[in-house]
Amino acid sequence: MRLKREFYQRNTILVARDLLGKKLVHKEDGIHYIGKIVETEAYINTEDDGAHFNKGLTNRTRIIDESGGHIYIYNIYGMYQLFNIVAEKKGVHGAVLIRAVEPIEGIESMYINRYKKDFSSPSKKEIINLTNGPAKFVMAMDISKEEFYGADLVLNKRLWVENANDLQKDEVVRSKRINIDYAIKGKDYLLRFHIKDNPFVSK
Repeated sequence: MRLKREFYQRNTILVARDLLGKKLVHKEDGIHYIGKIVETEAYINTEDDGAHFNKGLTNRTRIIDESGGHIYIYNIYGMYQLFNIVAEKKGVHGAVLIRAVEPIEGIESMYINRYKKDFSSPSKKEIINLTNGPAKFVMAMDISKEEFYGADLVLNKRLWVENANDLQKDEVVRSKRINIDYAIKGKDYLLRFHIKDNPFVSK
């Protein structure tokens, strides 16, 4: 069963932690791409100088102002796209970056999308590298900003998050976020969450 609005309309940090273990589903041309969320980062409000929206809303970040459950996708380095889920109630800004997923279904199609070659005797390293990073899994699961920016995970018929059992406290690791050295305060916030010992967590 897909997650409901109430799940997303909570404190961003709680949403980031509780998304671990849930399943991101993309239905595309008869293919079901399913990945278990294994790593997230919370970006909490306008005081968080690690967040793209900390200086106010722009055309790029406007969706952050909507209610929790909407999709915020942005480009980096001119060639990659990163997938975020808006949290909090409408007007309260927060978002969760999905950093990595563990492929569950549609792996052959994920492989073709990522490596642009046929799925034939893939190595263990190739399978892990399919989705062990925020841009990697977006490519593998054939998700795009052009198609899904601003879409609603609660209502969308092709892209949603399915519920799963909550993880135990000792299964979750909390640490500093990655690649935000430009942030003065935010770089020290412990707002990255991942499933302990999961091989698909980004390196």
